Amino acid sequence: MPLNRTDDIRFYTEDSPLDRFPNGRPRVPDDILERMHLVTTEEAWGVLRRHGYNHQFAGNWLTVHPDQVLVGRAVTAQFVPTRPDLQAAIQRWGDANGGVGGQNSWVIDTLEPGDVIVVDLFGKVRDGTFAGDNLGTAIANRTGAGMVIDGGIRDLQRLQLIPNCGIFVRGVDPTAIAEVTLVGINNPIRIGEATVLPGDVVLGTCTGVIFIPPHLAEEVVVESERVRLMDEWGQMRLREGKYLPGQVDGAWTDEMNADFAAWQAARDSGE
Repeated sequence: MPLNRTDDIRFYTEDSPLDRFPNGRPRVPDDILERMHLVTTEEAWGVLRRHGYNHQFAGNWLTVHPDQVLVGRAVTAQFVPTRPDLQAAIQRWGDANGGVGGQNSWVIDTLEPGDVIVVDLFGKVRDGTFAGDNLGTAIANRTGAGMVIDGGIRDLQRLQLIPNCGIFVRGVDPTAIAEVTLVGINNPIRIGEATVLPGDVVLGTCTGVIFIPPHLAEEVVVESERVRLMDEWGQMRLREGKYLPGQVDGAWTDEMNADFAAWQAARDSGE
C-alpha cells in the first residue's frame, strides 16, 4: 500500500542529492525556500524548461490569499472515486497504522514545518472539499505555508481569516468531503498538467503553481537573483536614456557588459 513508504519515496526521488526527512522525502534547505519567495513563475519555468522539465506548471486556480506567495516542500496525496472494496482495504490499513479521523486527516498528520500539502482530488469540488476551517487551521499550524488542492474547500469565510496560509484550490462548496478514497501519500501525482513528486518545491504566485524538482531549487533561486540584478541595472539605464530598449532587452555589447560589471562591483562594495 503506497502510503508514505520510505523505499518508494527514495526510489521516486533518487536524483536528489539533498538531505532527507526520516521517511526519505528530500529536504530542500530552509534558506533556499526563503529566497524562493522572490522568484517569479517565469524565472522558475525557464530553468525547468532548460533541463527538460516541461510539465511542472498548473494554472487557473482560486486563490484565497492572492497577495501571498506560497513556498514549501511538497507532501503529496492522491484520492480516487470510492469503490467499496478499495475503501474497506484502505480503512483497514488506517485502523492498523494509527489513522485518526477521516482519510484527509491522515495526510495532515504527516506534515512538517515548511511543507505544502498537494492533493490530487481529480478536480472534484462538490463532495470534494479536502479542508474547511478546522483542517485549514491544522495545516497552517503544522506547516506555516499552506495547501494546493486539485479539488475543493469549504468554510471559505473562515479560511480567509487564517493568516500566512497560502491556499490554491479549484473551487468552493459547502458540502463535506465524500465518496473519495485515499490511495497514496508521498507518491507521484498529477495536478492539472503538472507531475508532482514528494519534496518538490511548491511556488504559488498570482500566475499559478509551479513544482520545482529539489535538485534544481538552488539553481532556480540563483538564476532569479542574477536576472533581478540585471533587470535592476537595465531598467535604471533605460530611465537614464543611456541605452535603447532593444539593447537592454537583447544581447549586450562588450561596453554594456563592462558597464554592468562596474555597477555591480560598486553596488556590492556599498559605494
